[in-house]
Amino acid sequence: MTTFGLDGLTRTTRTVSRSISAENRTGAKSGGGRATEGTGAVAAGRLGPGWKISPSIDIAPKDSAELADIEGPGTIRHLWCTTDPHAAWRSTLLRMYWEGEEEPAVEVPLGDFFCNGWNAFSQVSSVPVAANPNGGFNAYWPMPFRRRARLTLENLGAEKVTLYYQVDYELGDVEKDASWFHAQWRRSHPVPYGDVHTLLDGVTGAGCYVGTYLAWGVNSPGWWGEGELKFYLDGDTYPSVCGTGTEDYFGGAWNFDVPGQGYTSYTTPYLGLNQILRPDGLYRSQQRFGMYRWHVLDPIRFGADLRVTVQSLGIGPGQGNGLPHRYRHTSDDIASTSLFYLDAPACASRPATPDLTALEVD
Repeated sequence: MTTFGLDGLTRTTRTVSRSISAENRTGAKSGGGRATEGTGAVAAGRLGPGWKISPSIDIAPKDSAELADIEGPGTIRHLWCTTDPHAAWRSTLLRMYWEGEEEPAVEVPLGDFFCNGWNAFSQVSSVPVAANPNGGFNAYWPMPFRRRARLTLENLGAEKVTLYYQVDYELGDVEKDASWFHAQWRRSHPVPYGDVHTLLDGVTGAGCYVGTYLAWGVNSPGWWGEGELKFYLDGDTYPSVCGTGTEDYFGGAWNFDVPGQGYTSYTTPYLGLNQILRPDGLYRSQQRFGMYRWHVLDPIRFGADLRVTVQSLGIGPGQGNGLPHRYRHTSDDIASTSLFYLDAPACASRPATPDLTALEVD
Protein backbone atom coordinates (compact mmCIF):
# COMPACT_ATOMS: atom_id res chain seq x y z
CA MET A 1 0.00 0.00 0.00
CA THR A 2 1.40 3.40 -1.00
CA THR A 3 1.17 6.31 1.42
CA PHE A 4 1.26 9.84 0.06
CA GLY A 5 2.46 12.96 1.82
CA LEU A 6 5.48 13.55 4.03
CA ASP A 7 4.68 10.63 6.33
CA GLY A 8 4.98 8.27 3.39
CA LEU A 9 8.65 9.19 2.99
CA THR A 10 9.49 7.30 6.20
CA ARG A 11 8.24 3.97 4.82
CA THR A 12 10.28 1.37 2.97
CA THR A 13 8.38 -0.01 -0.01
CA ARG A 14 9.03 -2.38 -2.87
CA THR A 15 8.45 0.27 -5.52
CA VAL A 16 11.42 1.39 -7.61
CA SER A 17 12.08 4.85 -9.00
CA ARG A 18 12.69 5.43 -12.69
CA SER A 19 12.95 8.47 -14.95
CA ILE A 20 12.58 9.09 -18.68
CA SER A 21 14.21 12.03 -20.45
CA ALA A 22 16.06 12.77 -23.65
CA GLU A 23 19.13 11.27 -21.95
CA ASN A 24 17.29 8.03 -21.13
CA ARG A 25 14.40 7.53 -23.53
CA THR A 26 13.38 4.13 -22.12
CA GLY A 27 13.79 4.79 -18.40
CA ALA A 28 16.19 1.85 -18.14
CA LYS A 29 18.05 1.26 -14.89
CA SER A 30 21.50 2.88 -15.14
CA GLY A 31 20.39 4.33 -18.49
CA GLY A 32 20.88 8.00 -17.76
CA GLY A 33 23.73 10.13 -19.11
CA ARG A 34 24.88 7.52 -21.62
CA ALA A 35 23.87 9.28 -24.85
CA THR A 36 26.56 9.64 -27.50
CA GLU A 37 24.62 11.94 -29.82
CA GLY A 38 21.88 14.51 -29.42
CA THR A 39 20.99 18.20 -29.34
CA GLY A 40 23.82 19.02 -26.92
CA ALA A 41 26.62 17.18 -28.70
CA VAL A 42 28.16 20.29 -30.23
CA ALA A 43 28.10 22.21 -26.94
CA ALA A 44 29.55 19.24 -25.06
CA GLY A 45 32.45 19.11 -27.52
CA ARG A 46 35.14 16.71 -26.32
CA LEU A 47 33.64 16.23 -22.85
CA GLY A 48 32.08 12.95 -23.95
CA PRO A 49 29.17 10.87 -22.64
CA GLY A 50 27.67 11.92 -19.34
CA TRP A 51 28.11 15.64 -20.09
CA LYS A 52 24.73 16.69 -21.41
CA ILE A 53 25.00 15.18 -24.86
CA SER A 54 21.22 14.85 -25.24
CA PRO A 55 19.30 17.27 -22.99
CA SER A 56 16.37 17.74 -25.39
CA ILE A 57 14.64 16.54 -28.52
CA ASP A 58 13.50 18.38 -31.63
CA ILE A 59 9.95 17.88 -32.91
CA ALA A 60 9.55 18.79 -36.57
CA PRO A 61 6.51 20.74 -37.80
CA LYS A 62 3.41 18.56 -38.12
CA ASP A 63 5.17 15.71 -36.35
CA SER A 64 4.73 13.86 -33.05
CA ALA A 65 7.23 12.60 -30.51
CA GLU A 66 6.79 9.73 -28.11
CA LEU A 67 7.93 10.97 -24.71
CA ALA A 68 7.40 7.79 -22.72
CA ASP A 69 6.21 4.22 -23.18
CA ILE A 70 6.22 2.47 -19.81
CA GLU A 71 5.31 -1.11 -18.95
CA GLY A 72 3.42 -1.29 -15.67
CA PRO A 73 2.21 -1.54 -13.08
CA GLY A 74 3.32 1.85 -11.84
CA THR A 75 2.50 5.48 -11.16
CA ILE A 76 3.79 8.61 -12.85
CA ARG A 77 4.69 11.03 -10.06
CA HIS A 78 6.10 14.13 -11.76
CA LEU A 79 6.29 15.72 -15.18
CA TRP A 80 8.70 18.54 -16.02
CA CYS A 81 9.22 20.21 -19.37
CA THR A 82 10.09 23.43 -21.15
CA THR A 83 10.09 24.40 -24.81
CA ASP A 84 11.75 26.64 -27.32
CA PRO A 85 9.87 28.70 -28.48
CA HIS A 86 7.25 29.60 -25.85
CA ALA A 87 4.77 30.10 -28.69
CA ALA A 88 4.62 26.29 -28.86
CA TRP A 89 2.57 26.22 -25.69
CA ARG A 90 -0.70 26.53 -27.65
CA SER A 91 0.39 24.75 -30.84
CA THR A 92 1.47 21.47 -29.24
CA LEU A 93 -0.89 18.80 -27.91
CA LEU A 94 0.07 16.70 -24.90
CA ARG A 95 -1.55 13.26 -24.93
CA MET A 96 -1.57 10.41 -22.43
CA TYR A 97 -2.79 6.89 -23.10
CA TRP A 98 -3.43 4.27 -20.46
CA GLU A 99 -3.42 0.47 -20.77
CA GLY A 100 -2.92 0.38 -24.53
CA GLU A 101 -6.11 2.29 -25.34
CA GLU A 102 -6.24 3.89 -28.78
CA GLU A 103 -8.05 6.99 -27.49
CA PRO A 104 -6.10 9.37 -25.22
CA ALA A 105 -7.29 10.02 -21.69
CA VAL A 106 -5.46 13.36 -21.83
CA GLU A 107 -5.45 15.65 -24.87
CA VAL A 108 -4.61 19.22 -23.90
CA PRO A 109 -2.45 22.04 -25.31
CA LEU A 110 0.85 21.93 -23.46
CA GLY A 111 0.61 25.43 -21.96
CA ASP A 112 -2.98 25.01 -20.79
CA PHE A 113 -2.09 21.79 -18.99
CA PHE A 114 0.35 23.85 -16.90
CA CYS A 115 -1.97 26.89 -16.50
CA ASN A 116 -0.21 29.00 -19.15
CA GLY A 117 -2.65 29.09 -22.02
CA TRP A 118 -1.83 32.48 -23.55
CA ASN A 119 1.72 31.81 -24.85
CA ALA A 120 3.02 34.22 -22.21
CA PHE A 121 4.64 33.07 -18.97
CA SER A 122 2.92 33.42 -15.61
CA GLN A 123 4.07 32.05 -12.27
CA VAL A 124 2.00 29.25 -10.73
CA SER A 125 2.85 28.17 -7.19
CA SER A 126 0.34 25.45 -6.38
CA VAL A 127 0.62 21.96 -4.93
CA PRO A 128 -0.05 19.85 -8.04
CA VAL A 129 1.15 22.33 -10.69
CA ALA A 130 4.08 24.75 -10.68
CA ALA A 131 5.15 27.01 -13.54
CA ASN A 132 8.46 28.69 -12.82
CA PRO A 133 10.65 31.25 -14.63
CA ASN A 134 10.92 31.16 -17.54
CA GLY A 135 8.59 28.41 -18.65
CA GLY A 136 9.62 25.56 -16.38
CA PHE A 137 6.45 23.45 -16.19
CA ASN A 138 5.84 20.90 -13.43
CA ALA A 139 2.89 18.63 -12.64
CA TYR A 140 2.57 16.31 -9.64
CA TRP A 141 -0.81 14.71 -10.36
CA PRO A 142 -0.47 10.99 -9.53
CA MET A 143 -1.13 8.94 -12.67
CA PRO A 144 -1.44 5.21 -11.92
CA PHE A 145 -1.52 2.53 -14.61
CA ARG A 146 -1.67 -1.26 -14.56
CA ARG A 147 -0.14 -2.45 -17.81
CA ARG A 148 1.06 0.48 -19.91
CA ALA A 149 1.42 4.25 -19.97
CA ARG A 150 2.29 6.20 -23.11
CA LEU A 151 2.86 9.97 -23.43
CA THR A 152 3.24 11.90 -26.68
CA LEU A 153 3.55 15.50 -27.83
CA GLU A 154 2.34 16.62 -31.26
CA ASN A 155 3.68 19.78 -32.90
CA LEU A 156 0.86 21.28 -34.97
CA GLY A 157 2.83 24.41 -35.81
CA ALA A 158 4.98 25.44 -38.74
CA GLU A 159 8.22 25.70 -36.75
CA LYS A 160 10.46 23.15 -35.06
CA VAL A 161 9.90 22.77 -31.33
CA THR A 162 12.78 21.91 -29.02
CA LEU A 163 11.51 20.09 -25.94
CA TYR A 164 13.35 19.46 -22.68
CA TYR A 165 11.43 17.02 -20.51
CA GLN A 166 11.52 14.51 -17.69
CA VAL A 167 8.96 11.89 -16.62
CA ASP A 168 9.53 10.60 -13.08
CA TYR A 169 7.66 7.46 -12.06
CA GLU A 170 7.55 4.47 -9.75
CA LEU A 171 7.18 0.85 -10.75
CA GLY A 172 5.15 -1.21 -8.30
CA ASP A 173 1.70 -2.45 -7.47
CA VAL A 174 -1.26 -0.10 -7.92
CA GLU A 175 -4.23 -0.10 -5.56
CA LYS A 176 -7.23 -2.01 -6.89
CA ASP A 177 -9.50 1.03 -6.53
CA ALA A 178 -7.08 3.50 -8.12
CA SER A 179 -8.64 5.46 -11.00
CA TRP A 180 -7.08 6.77 -14.20
CA PHE A 181 -6.13 10.41 -14.74
CA HIS A 182 -7.99 12.33 -17.47
CA ALA A 183 -7.86 15.87 -18.86
CA GLN A 184 -9.99 17.48 -21.57
CA TRP A 185 -9.70 20.86 -23.30
CA ARG A 186 -12.57 22.80 -24.81
CA ARG A 187 -12.90 26.30 -26.20
CA SER A 188 -15.88 28.54 -26.96
CA HIS A 189 -14.57 31.25 -29.26
CA PRO A 190 -16.77 33.06 -28.47
CA VAL A 191 -19.52 31.70 -26.23
CA PRO A 192 -22.77 32.13 -28.20
CA TYR A 193 -24.78 35.01 -26.74
CA GLY A 194 -27.03 33.76 -23.95
CA ASP A 195 -25.37 30.35 -23.86
CA VAL A 196 -22.85 28.68 -21.52
CA HIS A 197 -19.37 27.26 -22.01
CA THR A 198 -19.28 23.51 -21.45
CA LEU A 199 -16.19 22.20 -19.68
CA LEU A 200 -17.22 18.54 -19.60
CA ASP A 201 -20.09 16.55 -21.05
CA GLY A 202 -20.80 12.89 -21.61
CA VAL A 203 -18.42 11.66 -18.91
CA THR A 204 -19.82 8.35 -17.70
CA GLY A 205 -18.61 6.09 -14.92
CA ALA A 206 -17.48 6.75 -11.38
CA GLY A 207 -14.73 9.14 -10.41
CA CYS A 208 -13.88 12.55 -9.04
CA TYR A 209 -13.34 15.97 -10.57
CA VAL A 210 -10.07 17.48 -9.36
CA GLY A 211 -9.24 20.63 -11.30
CA THR A 212 -10.16 23.53 -13.56
CA TYR A 213 -7.99 25.93 -15.52
CA LEU A 214 -9.63 28.70 -17.54
CA ALA A 215 -7.98 30.96 -20.11
CA TRP A 216 -10.61 33.69 -20.31
CA GLY A 217 -10.57 36.45 -22.92
CA VAL A 218 -13.00 39.31 -22.30
CA ASN A 219 -14.96 40.67 -25.27
CA SER A 220 -17.21 43.22 -23.51
CA PRO A 221 -16.53 46.24 -21.31
CA GLY A 222 -17.32 46.11 -17.61
CA TRP A 223 -17.10 43.27 -15.12
CA TRP A 224 -17.15 39.87 -16.81
CA GLY A 225 -17.08 37.22 -14.07
CA GLU A 226 -20.62 36.79 -12.72
CA GLY A 227 -20.98 33.36 -14.34
CA GLU A 228 -21.52 30.36 -12.09
CA LEU A 229 -19.58 27.10 -12.34
CA LYS A 230 -22.15 24.29 -12.28
CA PHE A 231 -21.55 20.58 -11.70
CA TYR A 232 -24.29 18.19 -12.79
CA LEU A 233 -23.79 14.87 -11.03
CA ASP A 234 -25.39 11.50 -11.69
CA GLY A 235 -28.38 12.50 -13.78
CA ASP A 236 -28.89 15.99 -12.34
CA THR A 237 -31.36 18.28 -14.07
CA TYR A 238 -30.22 21.13 -11.84
CA PRO A 239 -26.64 21.11 -10.55
CA SER A 240 -25.78 19.54 -7.22
CA VAL A 241 -22.74 21.80 -6.91
CA CYS A 242 -23.21 25.42 -7.98
CA GLY A 243 -21.05 28.44 -7.22
CA THR A 244 -21.96 32.10 -6.85
CA GLY A 245 -19.67 33.63 -9.45
CA THR A 246 -16.51 33.03 -11.43
CA GLU A 247 -14.16 34.90 -9.12
CA ASP A 248 -15.77 33.22 -6.11
CA TYR A 249 -15.14 29.75 -7.54
CA PHE A 250 -11.45 30.60 -7.94
CA GLY A 251 -11.26 31.78 -4.33
CA GLY A 252 -11.36 35.51 -5.00
CA ALA A 253 -14.06 38.11 -4.36
CA TRP A 254 -15.42 41.43 -5.57
CA ASN A 255 -14.15 41.24 -9.14
CA PHE A 256 -10.54 40.47 -8.11
CA ASP A 257 -10.40 44.28 -7.77
CA VAL A 258 -8.24 45.72 -4.98
CA PRO A 259 -9.21 49.42 -4.62
CA GLY A 260 -6.54 51.63 -6.10
CA GLN A 261 -4.78 48.62 -7.58
CA GLY A 262 -7.32 47.03 -9.92
CA TYR A 263 -7.17 43.41 -10.98
CA THR A 264 -4.69 41.66 -8.68
CA SER A 265 -3.08 38.30 -9.38
CA TYR A 266 -2.44 35.62 -6.76
CA THR A 267 -1.23 32.03 -6.73
CA THR A 268 -1.89 29.73 -3.76
CA PRO A 269 -1.63 25.97 -3.11
CA TYR A 270 -5.07 25.16 -4.53
CA LEU A 271 -6.41 28.18 -6.42
CA GLY A 272 -5.34 31.37 -8.08
CA LEU A 273 -5.70 34.13 -10.64
CA ASN A 274 -2.20 33.59 -11.95
CA GLN A 275 -2.32 35.70 -15.11
CA ILE A 276 -3.63 39.14 -16.06
CA LEU A 277 -2.88 40.36 -19.58
CA ARG A 278 -3.90 43.96 -20.05
CA PRO A 279 -4.51 45.76 -23.36
CA ASP A 280 -1.46 47.55 -24.73
CA GLY A 281 -3.29 50.29 -26.63
CA LEU A 282 -2.28 48.80 -29.96
CA TYR A 283 -2.82 45.22 -31.13
CA ARG A 284 -3.53 43.53 -27.80
CA SER A 285 -6.99 45.01 -27.46
CA GLN A 286 -8.69 42.62 -25.02
CA GLN A 287 -8.21 41.77 -21.36
CA ARG A 288 -7.16 38.17 -20.82
CA PHE A 289 -6.98 36.12 -17.65
CA GLY A 290 -5.71 32.74 -16.49
CA MET A 291 -7.08 31.10 -13.32
CA TYR A 292 -7.02 27.69 -11.67
CA ARG A 293 -8.88 25.77 -8.97
CA TRP A 294 -7.68 22.38 -7.71
CA HIS A 295 -10.26 20.23 -5.94
CA VAL A 296 -7.60 18.33 -3.98
CA LEU A 297 -9.02 18.83 -0.50
CA ASP A 298 -12.60 19.09 -1.83
CA PRO A 299 -12.89 16.60 -4.72
CA ILE A 300 -16.22 16.52 -6.54
CA ARG A 301 -17.22 12.86 -6.64
CA PHE A 302 -19.67 11.29 -9.05
CA GLY A 303 -20.96 7.75 -9.38
CA ALA A 304 -22.50 7.56 -12.85
CA ASP A 305 -21.95 10.69 -14.94
CA LEU A 306 -20.70 14.28 -14.89
CA ARG A 307 -21.33 17.50 -16.79
CA VAL A 308 -19.72 20.87 -16.01
CA THR A 309 -20.56 24.33 -17.37
CA VAL A 310 -19.76 27.99 -16.75
CA GLN A 311 -21.88 30.98 -17.72
CA SER A 312 -20.49 33.84 -19.79
CA LEU A 313 -22.09 36.56 -17.69
CA GLY A 314 -21.16 40.11 -16.75
CA ILE A 315 -22.71 43.22 -15.22
CA GLY A 316 -24.15 46.03 -17.30
CA PRO A 317 -23.35 49.63 -16.31
CA GLY A 318 -26.97 50.61 -15.69
CA GLN A 319 -26.49 54.35 -15.70
CA GLY A 320 -27.41 56.97 -18.26
CA ASN A 321 -29.53 54.56 -20.28
CA GLY A 322 -32.60 54.15 -18.10
CA LEU A 323 -31.76 50.55 -17.22
CA PRO A 324 -30.90 49.30 -13.72
CA HIS A 325 -27.53 47.93 -12.71
CA ARG A 326 -27.97 44.36 -13.96
CA TYR A 327 -26.49 41.06 -15.07
CA ARG A 328 -26.03 40.73 -18.80
CA HIS A 329 -25.00 38.00 -21.21
CA THR A 330 -21.54 38.24 -22.72
CA SER A 331 -19.82 36.38 -25.54
CA ASP A 332 -16.34 35.87 -24.15
CA ASP A 333 -13.53 33.63 -25.37
CA ILE A 334 -13.27 30.79 -22.85
CA ALA A 335 -10.83 27.89 -23.08
CA SER A 336 -11.06 25.31 -20.31
CA THR A 337 -8.91 22.45 -19.13
CA SER A 338 -10.77 20.00 -16.88
CA LEU A 339 -8.97 17.34 -14.86
CA PHE A 340 -10.64 14.30 -13.34
CA TYR A 341 -10.10 10.70 -12.32
CA LEU A 342 -12.31 8.01 -13.83
CA ASP A 343 -12.77 4.28 -13.28
CA ALA A 344 -11.89 3.62 -16.94
CA PRO A 345 -8.63 4.24 -18.86
CA ALA A 346 -10.47 5.98 -21.70
CA CYS A 347 -13.52 8.25 -21.66
CA ALA A 348 -16.57 7.28 -23.70
CA SER A 349 -17.01 10.88 -24.84
CA ARG A 350 -14.37 13.50 -25.48
CA PRO A 351 -14.18 16.67 -27.60
CA ALA A 352 -12.84 16.60 -31.12
CA THR A 353 -9.10 17.11 -31.45
CA PRO A 354 -8.56 20.85 -31.93
CA ASP A 355 -6.76 22.21 -34.98
CA LEU A 356 -4.56 25.31 -35.14
CA THR A 357 -7.52 27.57 -35.82
CA ALA A 358 -9.26 26.37 -32.67
CA LEU A 359 -6.06 26.72 -30.64
CA GLU A 360 -4.95 30.09 -31.96
CA VAL A 361 -4.19 32.86 -29.50
CA ASP A 362 -5.61 35.90 -31.28
